[in-house]
Amino acid sequence: MTILDPDRLFPLDLEARSLARDLYADTQSLPIVSPHGHTDPRWFAENAAFPDPAQLFVTPDHYVFRMLCSQGVPLEKLGVPRVDGGWTEIDGRGIWHLFAQNYHVFRGTPSRLWLDHAFADVFGVTRRLSAETADEIYDQIADCLARPEFRPRALFERFNIEVLATTESALDDLRWHAMIRDSGWKGRVITAYRPDQVVDPEMPGFSGAVEQLGALAGTRSTSWDGYLEAHRSRRAYFKQFGATSTDHGHPTARTENLPQAEAAALFDKALQGRCTAEEADAFRGQMLTEMARMSLDDGLVMQIHPGSARNHNADVLARFGRDKGFDIPTRTDYVRALRPLLDAVGMRADLTVIVFTLDETAYSRELAPLAGVYPALRLGPAWWFFDSPEGMSRYRQMTTETAGFYNTVGFNDDTRAFCSIPARHDVARRVDCAFLAGLVASGRLDGDEAREVAHDLAYRLARQAYRL
Repeated sequence: MTILDPDRLFPLDLEARSLARDLYADTQSLPIVSPHGHTDPRWFAENAAFPDPAQLFVTPDHYVFRMLCSQGVPLEKLGVPRVDGGWTEIDGRGIWHLFAQNYHVFRGTPSRLWLDHAFADVFGVTRRLSAETADEIYDQIADCLARPEFRPRALFERFNIEVLATTESALDDLRWHAMIRDSGWKGRVITAYRPDQVVDPEMPGFSGAVEQLGALAGTRSTSWDGYLEAHRSRRAYFKQFGATSTDHGHPTARTENLPQAEAAALFDKALQGRCTAEEADAFRGQMLTEMARMSLDDGLVMQIHPGSARNHNADVLARFGRDKGFDIPTRTDYVRALRPLLDAVGMRADLTVIVFTLDETAYSRELAPLAGVYPALRLGPAWWFFDSPEGMSRYRQMTTETAGFYNTVGFNDDTRAFCSIPARHDVARRVDCAFLAGLVASGRLDGDEAREVAHDLAYRLARQAYRL
């Protein structure tokens, strides 16, 4: 059965469980603030029906298809498109059958929590997905998707989403955001500025992308000063479509604060394709500090998502492109890596730099102490591989003693899977309420304080941190 346990993720101790229930009751219905994610703005611009259950739950969700891939299921059979336009499965029911036959491999994973929540709470499914129930559940979800109340805008409103941020490349024309703005719909869908394509010399086509950046901005972006001005111009353009943040997905957390003449020389080498790997990393690091300075001018909150060895499998990258589940966490040094940026701007209380990590060993040793002293620095929530009940619990355990709650930024779902948004926020609220209940039960926090913190973690901190 997929009937959801009302006490899921609450403590086993009965006193703490009762406290967690009460705290959760106060936060359960709060609006969802989703300040960082990767849903497709086209959904909300066109407001077309989702094609079928497989296109909604399987093909776009790398949490789902990477697990199936680990069991030997080819990505082509899950409908993941190929770079060369070659064959991939387009029969939604066939993809769904493969998913259902392998649903057992998700046991114990956060994906199982999110999927069961979406099946039951959004689509009214009351039976567990399996090979035997695949057609029944497919038909039930497909029938729902054909109705107006299951179109993207209607679900946005039903999910009680107050604001949702997508993430677009610095070269994006933001046409879908323009269509949303011009439609008259009141749902708040905003963008975020992601310049990786034009700050990473190791990206294919870097010099051409920089020229395209200049063309969009109306500046000569092949000079250092013109390049920086092009970023300022594009950031201003993104702000016209609601952007309150930038996002930087770098391989490392390295920052630099080079003299401008040295930075300009490094930029010239990058344009000419002559950077070594060390120089490319230095240039990315310099651009993080330049972006922080720009944030002081335009007010955009800065997010740094480092530490992923992206596209680990060369064959998958060649056949399917980027972001296909083969990104793997790596060790990350934050104390030395962030120091140049923090020396430059870390004491500025009018700047917000939100740092995420895929290296949990850094939380108590490095990140919590850094965020616990630098006014500009905040800790992003447990991210990606650790966006799970255990990961969220570890996050609170390792950061609260040093950074407290108020040097963190609440929760963000960071998802491409639209129907998982309410499920993910529900998991975060339950885990935080369980953690707070433990503090109350052990005499470390008063009950009225716990209620206030639960509200802040579920809602207020994200709005405040992202200036929404």
